[in-house]
Amino acid sequence: MSDVPFTPGLVDSTAAPARGAWLAWISTVDHKRIGIMYLLTTMVFFCIGGIEALLIRIQLARPGNTFLSPDAYNQVFTMHGTTMVFLVVVPLLLGLANYLTPLMIGARDMALPRLNAFSYWVFLLGGILLYFSFVSGHAPSAGWFSYAPLSEKGYSTRNGLDYWALALLGIGVGTIATAINLIVTVINLRTEGLTIRRLPLFVWMVLVNSFLIIAALPALNASLVMLLVDRQLHAHFFTQMGGGSPILWQHFFWSFGHPEVYIMVLPAFGIISEVIPVFSRKPIFGYSFVAASTVAIALLSLGVWAHHMFAVGLGPAWNYAFGASSLLIAVPTGVKVFN
Repeated sequence: MSDVPFTPGLVDSTAAPARGAWLAWISTVDHKRIGIMYLLTTMVFFCIGGIEALLIRIQLARPGNTFLSPDAYNQVFTMHGTTMVFLVVVPLLLGLANYLTPLMIGARDMALPRLNAFSYWVFLLGGILLYFSFVSGHAPSAGWFSYAPLSEKGYSTRNGLDYWALALLGIGVGTIATAINLIVTVINLRTEGLTIRRLPLFVWMVLVNSFLIIAALPALNASLVMLLVDRQLHAHFFTQMGGGSPILWQHFFWSFGHPEVYIMVLPAFGIISEVIPVFSRKPIFGYSFVAASTVAIALLSLGVWAHHMFAVGLGPAWNYAFGASSLLIAVPTGVKVFN
């Protein structure tokens, strides 16, 4: 006989079957479980993207290889790039931020738990929709950057690019929602005495990164909507024949695409800034400079996008300006490496 007194209303969980365990994960709003689901999902997509990379390398192993047809190669190339950027690196770091940020600032959970769960499921739906394009008969094949006019209906007649645009819209909405949630969590739910100037550097990077997401992702979402309107409703945002401009797509895409580089790398910098001091048993050198350099990188990253467009004929003045800004952003990055 057990000496533990019986308490009405309590059930011995060890005696109960594991019914509903899957439902508990599906319906969870706990930040740790959502973080784990992000990480597991990104590992699945990482494996898929790795298989696509292997297919690309097999095709490129020798000249004249016919392992993949030209159209199949374009599809695999596009899906690999899209998968690694949108379904692996960014959500991997968001998963780590989801799991660790509340723990590192002394919060019980994210500020908006239901929005947190919504963000994950919208991201997962976007990933599934992207790969459903294979089932529909043709995956997107215009590159992960989908330059116009190649991505327009006249040159990509099948519906793979429509799935691509809708999938990225869903992923973008989930990413922006997570960024808003992280900002609110860090600003409002810090434990008593934990000022902004005393935040762990990983949390600093996550906070700045979240503001950068909010600044950069809407440009991509807007361009995706315009591309869908072009393809489905015969508008002419990016087609020169109808008065639009293919270069406009490049401006929109790279005004997102270059900050995206830092959206992917800033949390990784934060991880390094936490791990090295712990295992070297020394506080990081120049905490304030590391934190300030993060802000500088985020601001400068919003003004360098046209260095992806030096060949489109913007003119010497613009090329010099964006070349100089591209060199300038190396300064705060160098500060981080030095520290």
